[in-house]
Amino acid sequence: MTTELDTFDWLIILGYCIALLGLAAWLSRRQFDREDYYVGGRGVGPWPVGLSIMATQCSTNSILGAPAFVAFAAGGGLVWLQYELAVPLAMIVLMLFMMPVFRHFQLISVYGYLERRFDVATRLTLSCLFQFVRAFASAVTVYSVAIVIDLITGLGFLGAVLILGVFTVVYDVLGGIRGVIYSDVIQLLILTVMLVVVLISLIAAAGGIDAMWQAFAPERKTTLDFTSHGLGDGETFAFWPMLLGGLFLYVSYYGCDQSQVQRQLSSRNIDGTNNALFINGVLRFPLVLLYCLVGVGIAVYVGNNPGFIEALPLRGEAREYNLAVPLYMINALPVGLVGLSLVALFAAAMSSLDSVLNSLSATTMEDFVRRYYRGTWSPRRELVTSRVLTAAWGCITLGMAFFVGDIAPTVLEAINKIGSLANGPILGVFTLGLLTRRVGGIHAIAGLLLGIAGNGFCWVYLPEVSWLWWNVFGFFVTFFVAYLLSIAAGSAKRPDAAEDLYESGIRRVLAEEARVNWYRRSAWLALWFAFLLVVLAGIG
Repeated sequence: MTTELDTFDWLIILGYCIALLGLAAWLSRRQFDREDYYVGGRGVGPWPVGLSIMATQCSTNSILGAPAFVAFAAGGGLVWLQYELAVPLAMIVLMLFMMPVFRHFQLISVYGYLERRFDVATRLTLSCLFQFVRAFASAVTVYSVAIVIDLITGLGFLGAVLILGVFTVVYDVLGGIRGVIYSDVIQLLILTVMLVVVLISLIAAAGGIDAMWQAFAPERKTTLDFTSHGLGDGETFAFWPMLLGGLFLYVSYYGCDQSQVQRQLSSRNIDGTNNALFINGVLRFPLVLLYCLVGVGIAVYVGNNPGFIEALPLRGEAREYNLAVPLYMINALPVGLVGLSLVALFAAAMSSLDSVLNSLSATTMEDFVRRYYRGTWSPRRELVTSRVLTAAWGCITLGMAFFVGDIAPTVLEAINKIGSLANGPILGVFTLGLLTRRVGGIHAIAGLLLGIAGNGFCWVYLPEVSWLWWNVFGFFVTFFVAYLLSIAAGSAKRPDAAEDLYESGIRRVLAEEARVNWYRRSAWLALWFAFLLVVLAGIG
């Protein structure tokens, strides 16, 4: 599959990377302390934040994996779109309950909330868990994207890691969270344009959109699967696990993961934060639909060009279907657009990596360095230390990419499972803080560990249960175990815990600080969910 790129394509890629570095250097002039570096002085607009959140979700694995799932996977097809129904509902939960509390406390690290509600141990435990999971997942992302770049360009694995990683780390170190957000917006626009170009090309190759749709396998047109439940029937992607499991997953990811919450806290006020979430809740489905339609086009193209599959590299005895989209780009697009298509793949990877590096730096700085360093902190020292930490995490994740090769094929298939082991339990800990008044930190940590262990038991001994349900199981195990332990220990209720959080952190913020009626705006998201459900029913 290796190809020689035209000089013009290489110039486009080089120009893009240099432009990002220039943008980061320009943005660095506005940084004076760690708050500027990590939350942009809390002055970023809702549209850049909302689009940046979307860009992070559209990782290279999604752009390559979703079309492959639609076109080739056993049991795959447009049923993947069910997953997106949970997004608007998750945004409602975040806008009305979690973000007002986080805005009230003016957090940089979201785990700082856990210290206020529980204790230092709970904060540091969740922060360490985040750092471990995100650093490992980032190394796998770098590895998988570097393999794609190597196969396409012949640069070699080292060269592919360097061209992807070094530019990302440098502009991340310089640009801070504003560099992350604005570069993500640029990357999302490039990615969307290239997906539209690829889709138009596939439609033309199929003889028109009607011909493409008619040639698509009928069994893969199913968008809603109510025939299965995923509770032991071996059907992972049935409707209920994708909706309910997806809801708990998205609330946890958008509301309890530093890489997401940090950007939401970079906006000016609660209206900015919630508007960013609203934008994501409305626009994410059309974007996912776009790259799923690319999968439809790829499936039809393969049907009309059987030799296409033979050009895909082998992984063991199976073809690497995830490379179908870049292979089509190379074969079908003219010089210049091939370079832009590679830029789009770089952009998808960079938008996932840059936010993670900045958030890893933020949690290290806020949860550990500032706590245990006894010296005097000047704004200049804060800024320099923050940049050094970002560079350090960049080196760590890039270095780890060279050591995940032996396990990466397994991990790439199981990366969503790994996230689902912890998403529900983490959400359970935050929910205990929001809703209960007697649970202490030691009870919350015990519930977290048992929630993760319970999901691990399902992975090993109940493989027929959909991994999407783990997000639900882990949440309830964590919540009820912690609550029952607090009762058994005779813990007294804290009058300043959940009740005060609601009064000062939710009701006051939404009633006094917000200029938008977010209860009414949430109703629009509920209607959007209902509309999407009707659309999917009509497609299927």
